[in-house]
Amino acid sequence: MRATVIHAPHDIRVEEVPDATVQQPTDVVLRVLRACICGSDLWAYRGESARQPGQRIGHEFLGVVEEAGSGVNGFAVGDLVVAPFVWSDGTCAYCAEGLTTSCAQGGFWGSVGSDGGQGEAVRVPFADGTLVRLPAAAASDDRLLTALLALSDVLGTGHHAALGAGVRPGSTVAVVGDGAVGLCGVMAAKRLGAERIIALGRHRARTDIARAFGATDVVAERGEAALAAVRELTRGEGAHGVIEAVGTEQSMRTAIDIVRDGGSIGYVGVPHGSGTGVDLGAMFDRNIALRGGVAPVRTYIPELLPDVLDGTIDPSPVFDLSVGLDGVPGGYKAMDERTALKVLIKP
Repeated sequence: MRATVIHAPHDIRVEEVPDATVQQPTDVVLRVLRACICGSDLWAYRGESARQPGQRIGHEFLGVVEEAGSGVNGFAVGDLVVAPFVWSDGTCAYCAEGLTTSCAQGGFWGSVGSDGGQGEAVRVPFADGTLVRLPAAAASDDRLLTALLALSDVLGTGHHAALGAGVRPGSTVAVVGDGAVGLCGVMAAKRLGAERIIALGRHRARTDIARAFGATDVVAERGEAALAAVRELTRGEGAHGVIEAVGTEQSMRTAIDIVRDGGSIGYVGVPHGSGTGVDLGAMFDRNIALRGGVAPVRTYIPELLPDVLDGTIDPSPVFDLSVGLDGVPGGYKAMDERTALKVLIKP
């Protein structure tokens, strides 16, 4: 089969690799119908996250079950399913508490020895604890299938950030980051009842999506000018909740500066850079809460799925470039150069 591998920074290739096979009774083999490139994949692409030459890459995908191990009870050949970006056994104490990303037997697609999502097929460990079945009819609806793909990561991650930010009906929320996760954070805040949603971003195509997703205000300024703009919009108080969806020191500093005293920051940007930007003294003095981390997307899919199926929310606009498997290297280049927001892959 063919799959995407990374050999070195800026060296993404689509190569022939061993076929995905059932190795344990709890495995299934999934034929990939849709996958995509994540903003976090770019850290490996840019050389900021270490990878072994030839390592698989990609962690967002959905597809059809082609083979199921003898111990799989919840799925059969032909089922359409979505996979969260972390597999989990579904039985441990952490899984029972909904923190599937801390499952002792869990793991990330594309880690050493595992298949990546950007390929023709994927071996899925612990299928019963990991996968979520989708309506078979969705396979013939291109827009819906694309929207459902967002459940594998960015939609659930945006939701996780909104929960961490304490979004509630009538609240004011600011979103730092205009990537796919930040835009899904806007959507999540709207879904949870935020009255005012301030999107920080200066790329018109992205802020147009933010407005379509529910943003009431857009702040295009940067630095001190951005802080002043948010303060003006919030009568000098700041936002009740801030979604931090970038992961840099500057973005965290911005989040702390624009959150209201007693407010919360929901952080889901993968940390990278020279520091955390967290001023514990300022947070202590201002009673600011900080919650977030790796989103337990598997826990959120059952809650979010009905709203995607009935059209209440439609995250499909975050995918603004579509490629086949051969076009994946170019897709990385497009996202790295910010000429694409999020690249959809149709193997």
